[in-house]
Amino acid sequence: MKILEKTKSREPCVESGWDAFDYLLDAPLGEEDIVSMRPLGSFLYMKNLKRPFFKIESDHYLIKGLQGDSFFRIAVHRDSMEELLAIEKHLNSNR
Repeated sequence: MKILEKTKSREPCVESGWDAFDYLLDAPLGEEDIVSMRPLGSFLYMKNLKRPFFKIESDHYLIKGLQGDSFFRIAVHRDSMEELLAIEKHLNSNR
């Protein structure tokens, strides 16, 4: 899994003080990719669904996506943008 592009989401959460970013990947997310994100926060992985869904929450951010998609979304509280860099570092170290 390699991050090809990071773009600010078209669905802003401006009124709540959060910013969202969409991450485009070079390949679809597999189960191994999703499970590797478990240390990032409270982890929900519904792998028995027709389109397996995952969500990772902390006090400062939310990561969510679907297994098989070549993208996922991270919403981060505007006062905690440094958390985004830590998440990206974690993702890059798991390649």
